[in-house]
Amino acid sequence: MSTGLGLAAILVIMVATITVGAFGLRLSRTTSDFYVASRTVSPLWNASAIGGEYLSAASFLGVAGLILAYGADMLWLPVGWTGGYLVLLVLVSAPLRRSGAYTLPDFAEARLESMTVRRLASVLVVLIGWLYLMPQFQSAGLVFRTVTGAPSWVGGLLVALVVMINVLSGGMRSITFVQAFQYWLKLTALALPAVFLLVAWQGNGRPSPGEDAPPVFAAATAVAVGADVSVRVDRSVRVTVTGQVDGRRARGEQVTLAPGTHTFGHDSTVTFPAGAAVPHLSGTPVLTGHEWALPLHGREHPLYATYSLILATFLGTMGLPHVLVRFYTNPDGRAARRTTLVVLSLLGAFYLLPAVYGALGRLYTPELLMTGRTDAVVLTLPGRLAGGTAGELLGALVLAGAFAAFLSTSSGLAVSVAGVIGQDMLRGGVPSFRVATLLAVTVPLGLATAARSLSVADVVGLAFAVAASSFCPLLVLGIWWRRLTTSGAIAGLLAGGGLASGAVIAVITGGPYAGWTGALLAQPAAWTVPISFTVMIVVSLLTPGRVPPGVARTMVRLHAPETLDLNRGDWRPRD
Repeated sequence: MSTGLGLAAILVIMVATITVGAFGLRLSRTTSDFYVASRTVSPLWNASAIGGEYLSAASFLGVAGLILAYGADMLWLPVGWTGGYLVLLVLVSAPLRRSGAYTLPDFAEARLESMTVRRLASVLVVLIGWLYLMPQFQSAGLVFRTVTGAPSWVGGLLVALVVMINVLSGGMRSITFVQAFQYWLKLTALALPAVFLLVAWQGNGRPSPGEDAPPVFAAATAVAVGADVSVRVDRSVRVTVTGQVDGRRARGEQVTLAPGTHTFGHDSTVTFPAGAAVPHLSGTPVLTGHEWALPLHGREHPLYATYSLILATFLGTMGLPHVLVRFYTNPDGRAARRTTLVVLSLLGAFYLLPAVYGALGRLYTPELLMTGRTDAVVLTLPGRLAGGTAGELLGALVLAGAFAAFLSTSSGLAVSVAGVIGQDMLRGGVPSFRVATLLAVTVPLGLATAARSLSVADVVGLAFAVAASSFCPLLVLGIWWRRLTTSGAIAGLLAGGGLASGAVIAVITGGPYAGWTGALLAQPAAWTVPISFTVMIVVSLLTPGRVPPGVARTMVRLHAPETLDLNRGDWRPRD
């Protein structure tokens, strides 16, 4: 894709985002407009907005990249991210809407009648939101660098600026319009190129990614290395190198790479002959087509990792602050349930597509396995398969969809984090919300620039693990078990959320880790979620005197139909 066309696509989506958001500014006047769009969003409109903010960089880019590298195991990500809404529908959506809360800390205080629980929930909301925002900014930097060659921080800064403009202008009402528009843009941006890619695949004789051999270069291929990498070579191969190889400088020289590990410096170009096996980035598996197409291959302790991933994605959805806050915008509990059903359909349609890109990427962009930039497979395939003007235009459409993913998810996260900071750490009201928005965006932007770069889907998976280990037990027990005590809630949040957060910090700042240590830290939900539930239940049973005095009234409010008119005392932020 030409730099000019790529920049034009990015500019168009940013201008469209700001324009649609400006429409919300005309309607945003009250505090309720900024926090929950005055609770007037219809199910279809709200479901589209949820799809817009939920389908993040991990969904648009990361899933396809992980399927390219790891194969069938990674299909659990879209299944879990969609199935999590089924759990949300059954257990949480309607009672949460009836609670009348604006934020998760509002719900925690209303249910447990404790400011300590509220403050702890506020800290976890901000932590999860920042952890989710980091990969959005990192991915924006990757995409912008791919198109323009600019430093990675530039793309993240552009997304941060547009998000702040939209959120500061109209809050929740503004971004509802933006996110609904962006869901349909993202679906089109993946679906339309996928049709052309499948037609081109048919025209190439339908080669199969499941052949029982590691991927190879179908033709002589020049691989541009954007950052220092170490790769594993399984068979001796003679390549042409311009740049640094194994610590020495080469200027268009032919170099023989013996079996083993080799390093290439940033901005090097390595040309491989046709038929050469693709070297794999150190730390990623070398899978034959048979292994790639079957589950439980390619990772250490794959059975544990798979079940932990399932647990995190199915239960983590109900603990994501930017998802839950959208249910507060529905008029009532019935509308919240209808919204969830529509979301299941919209997500199911979208998640059919990343697997197509991942499978075709194994055939036509195998060099990404060497550079480690597998997240770029969605951006690279249109130009590689379609070519010419059609490939340029399809690539620009995909690029616009990618930036829509960054903008919509970042906007939702910024609103949820800013709402908590403004309510619980500042004075409340619209002025505090706007100050909080600056904090909600600039802190993760700085962290994204400084933190170790990981796969976008891996980082988002860690955010799901923290959410599943903290807010999932709080919501499930708080809504359905009247014996939950203040002490039990605090102990469970500290145990589950603290352990999961510790695992996240260890993975992001250190690592990679090998063996069971690496598996337990990279996928902590399988042990942190049971610990959190167990601690909440045991401590609650040991402290029966700490059951909130108004629990009977609260439980009736959560489960009684709106027609009984028991929910007039909605929680409202301080003006």
